[in-house]
Amino acid sequence: MPVPVGAAGGGMQGPSTFDKLKLGAMMGGSVGLIIGFIFGGVNIIRFGAGPNGLMRTLGQYMLGSAATFGFFMSIGSAIRSESSPIAHEAFAKARRHPMIMPRQYSRLSQQQ
Repeated sequence: MPVPVGAAGGGMQGPSTFDKLKLGAMMGGSVGLIIGFIFGGVNIIRFGAGPNGLMRTLGQYMLGSAATFGFFMSIGSAIRSESSPIAHEAFAKARRHPMIMPRQYSRLSQQQ
């Protein structure tokens, strides 16, 4: 059975900042392609393709929109992924296994 991504190691490692940057660029690029297709198609229907032709005009809309969305989404995801070491340590403490102490060290046995 294959091991899920991120479950292979023993430590608490997530994707690096560069991985988050790439993921943001891919998500923004795909959204930009779709938005560019919609807006480019509407503008071609309204105003015509112009001297460049249908496919080249639509491609320019799509690539321009994909580059813009991808750039800003990658920057946003990289900024969002940065955190302070204090917050990272608090998260690691919250996720660790509880420490079970013997009965002799419990509060009730010390009062008796």
